[in-house]
Amino acid sequence: MKQKIYFDYAATTPIDSRVVKAMEPFFNKKFGNASSLHSFGNETKKVLEKNRNIIAKTINAKESEIIFTSSATESNNTALKGVAFANKGKHILVSSVEHDCVLNSAKWLKAKGYDVELLSVDKYGMVNPKEVERKIRKDTILVSVMHVNNEVGTIEPISEIGSICRKNNVYFHTDASQSFGKIPINVVDMNIDLLTASSQKIYGPKGAAILFIRNGVKIEPLLHGGGQEMNMRSSTENIPAIVGFGKATELCLAEMKKENKRLTKLRDRIIKTILKKIDNSYLNGHPKERISNNVNIRFSFIEGESILFMLDSFGVGISTASACSSPKLEPSHVLSAMGLKHEEAHGSIRISIGRMTKDKDVDYLLNVLPKAIEKIRLISPHKK
Repeated sequence: MKQKIYFDYAATTPIDSRVVKAMEPFFNKKFGNASSLHSFGNETKKVLEKNRNIIAKTINAKESEIIFTSSATESNNTALKGVAFANKGKHILVSSVEHDCVLNSAKWLKAKGYDVELLSVDKYGMVNPKEVERKIRKDTILVSVMHVNNEVGTIEPISEIGSICRKNNVYFHTDASQSFGKIPINVVDMNIDLLTASSQKIYGPKGAAILFIRNGVKIEPLLHGGGQEMNMRSSTENIPAIVGFGKATELCLAEMKKENKRLTKLRDRIIKTILKKIDNSYLNGHPKERISNNVNIRFSFIEGESILFMLDSFGVGISTASACSSPKLEPSHVLSAMGLKHEEAHGSIRISIGRMTKDKDVDYLLNVLPKAIEKIRLISPHKK
């Protein structure tokens, strides 16, 4: 293997060197507990609140509305279960293409007696706001629809959905793990009550995420203890990771417009070249309402896992679905919800690009991928 090129940024991102530099002092020099009253703790407390403010401003939220957690999974679990526990009503609406942590949280609540209903999507993975409005009932307490789908990159109409939820006095949660730091988010204009975002998706460290909780939202904490994070998430804060999250957020915000333009150009070149050069290849997800770094393609007569392993032998890392669910043998629930047959879903791969992706990396991918597809099809039991 002569080189290794990463095309799985939707799964996780490398930490930016500027983020690492910002984090370094907080491992062994500025290590105080933010809850301590002495100067060591006070210094850390100021840093904690500074980074809370950075992230709050990014989405037009108040500092008091940002809760730091350990992961998007924790934030999503807190949003769904916390709202369910704190409010009267048993009906919850969740899109059928959510991340597993949202779907499994909803499934767990259903086992506890809640009435969980899935929202369908069209062939592009898009939720119809009219269906949301039609399915809201008097006992509906929460609607959860992700901002950008982690597998196919479709951007959901969350502003419209948020408006519908606000009009009906129903809480609206969105998992913005794939959109935060990439496209503008305004929780006020979009009528968002709860929002999840993750550091590891924007070149920050793993182990840091947020849950935005609009002031006034009734929600129960999942963790009880010393009362950190406005009594919503007891546990000593992970200051190095939070500092990294804040720095990563600043960098994304400063570079968003330029980076989006660059990534969109690379994304479109990948899509256009693959569809032109490789027969029986098709784009999954919306052709226009799509995040700038996502390419999801399906190939007839072969399986995505075969492509993944073949490309890995060429030093190229891609995914067959989300990294959290790709080890499963079942077809992607996202692609199935979009109406794809099992063989079509199994023949799909996700190529996601990012800050470190160069034109020469794309050149290499577009050189080896057609060869890999041709080689696999020659020995595929699924060929015509």
